[in-house]
Amino acid sequence: MRRSWQKSLVAFALAPALLLTGCASSKSDMAAAAAPDNSVPSLPRVAVRADAQTRADIRLQLAIGYYEQRQFGVAVDEAGLALQALPDLADAYSVRALAYMEMGQGQLAESDFLRALKLAPGNPDFANNYGWFLCNDDRAAEAMPFFESAIGNRSYQSPGKALANAGACSMKLQDAQAAERYFARAFQYEPASLATNVNLTRLYFDRNEFERARFHIGLAAKNNVLDVQALWLAIKIERKLGNQSAENDLAVQLRRRYPSSSEYAAYQRGAFDE
Repeated sequence: MRRSWQKSLVAFALAPALLLTGCASSKSDMAAAAAPDNSVPSLPRVAVRADAQTRADIRLQLAIGYYEQRQFGVAVDEAGLALQALPDLADAYSVRALAYMEMGQGQLAESDFLRALKLAPGNPDFANNYGWFLCNDDRAAEAMPFFESAIGNRSYQSPGKALANAGACSMKLQDAQAAERYFARAFQYEPASLATNVNLTRLYFDRNEFERARFHIGLAAKNNVLDVQALWLAIKIERKLGNQSAENDLAVQLRRRYPSSSEYAAYQRGAFDE
């Protein structure tokens, strides 16, 4: 039987959309600057707040850096230090939530996502990230309003990301029509997106719209290395279209890059409809 599209979901990596300014030029400088200055006996309240903001911003920048390097435990620690300096810093809760999510700490992640949203209820990045958390927690129906909230926010700088996530979540809900609508809109914002193009390819392949499927897998492959599932899908598309030369070229790639894969084994035995 044909592999169901909802089980072939392309995942989306999430990162906090946040840039801070005014931080030290190196990590060692930032760490040194983050240490509290206990030599000053007293400071005006405004100055104390400014000092706390500076220390929190430095720790938050470090947390983001470690998150992007996939050092999630260190990112959690740095975000915690930012919150020690400034307990109402919503961005620190958001970054820590993302790190907890990657670590599989669902309860801690959800607590921080909700705290961030409570502190900044109109933030579209927070809504999108919490929606993605819910979608991956098998709560896809709960996730959709958060994606819609992010998509509908005119100040949102990355609507394509939320649209693509909403499309992926719709696939989990087995709503192919909604998924296509979301992915088509995401494609308008980010036509080179690997995930969006591969997911559109899967949708069109399952509808036997093989030319449209070929168009999107071609865009996906243009600037990206296809994973084994996407490459196998490309082979099946060319086979459906009767393009033996293109199929052979792709099969060479499959054999060279993924010789031990179940997809290459399927190709060898001619199992194109499994």
